[in-house]
Amino acid sequence: MDPDQPQTAQATQEAADKFRADYQAVREQVGRIVVGQADIIDGLLTCLFTGGHALLEGVPGIGKTLMVRTLASALQLDFGRVQFTPDLMPADITGTTVIDEVETEGGHIKRQFAFQRGPIFAQMVLADEINRATPKTQSALLEAMQERRVTVAGTTHELPKPFFVLATQNPIEQEGTYPLPEAQLDRFFFKLQVGYASREEMGEIVARTTGASEASVEPVLDGATILEHQALVRRVAVTERVRDYAIRLVLSTHAKGRYSGGAFATPMVNQYVRVGASPRAAQALILGAKCRALVDGRPSVAIEDIKAIALPALRHRIVVNFEAEAEGVGSDPVVENIVQTVPVEAA
Repeated sequence: MDPDQPQTAQATQEAADKFRADYQAVREQVGRIVVGQADIIDGLLTCLFTGGHALLEGVPGIGKTLMVRTLASALQLDFGRVQFTPDLMPADITGTTVIDEVETEGGHIKRQFAFQRGPIFAQMVLADEINRATPKTQSALLEAMQERRVTVAGTTHELPKPFFVLATQNPIEQEGTYPLPEAQLDRFFFKLQVGYASREEMGEIVARTTGASEASVEPVLDGATILEHQALVRRVAVTERVRDYAIRLVLSTHAKGRYSGGAFATPMVNQYVRVGASPRAAQALILGAKCRALVDGRPSVAIEDIKAIALPALRHRIVVNFEAEAEGVGSDPVVENIVQTVPVEAA
């Protein structure tokens, strides 16, 4: 932990032990319902304890929504759900100003404007099938995700704390979907790719969902404790060497000749990348690595922590060019190439 923080070693150790216990408790509750998907669950919990938003992508029917609902059941948080459809409007998410009639002391009816809150005013918001709404509606989340507030009719309304957006989406090749704006993608802490279950996992899923008994989830963590754990994660120490490695990973996504980048770019990046990752990517790498180190019981971040979360932290922040699309090269191979190529020690 950071020695500059005014806490005793014993208090810090107790806080770290409580963090790990709560982390495992939430993980255990989610595991009562969700079969397998260990990496996805860890990614969601990392977002939870770092204050980030998560985007889950996968074909329909593989449990994306179930994971988010189960996580919400294990937490004592206000939960809101928005089913994104092509006819959904921004006001359906943020809320709108309505005319409210109030009876005065003299018996007269007075009309006044009142703000009617939308489902975004919850501590945990499930944006289900987010890419089925139009870009105009998707952009209604931009201010909420970045600044934790909503502005309607010139009035700013603060959102509750903690605040998370957990979104699901189908692959953009699916019919009836719209690609998310790059500005909104960048606001997601992690993008998690949810895959198919294995043979053994499929058997367990069928056994659980077709049998007579049904598992239940108990809430084990409240909002105040989550905020305490988020503050603890930020106090995990990170050396200048590890921080510089994370920064060079992000800079290596900037292709030569584009936005004055290219000093750290790999040949694959120069060939296939149109737009590289923003500084939010470096923030996600450091915070996610701090959470991973804390879960493992280590006092500081290691290079391996950065490498382990590079893919979910960077894949949605890299925009490939036409040549990559023509050759079927996505952002995942580019990130993997960067992790394998960028040297651990700075030149």
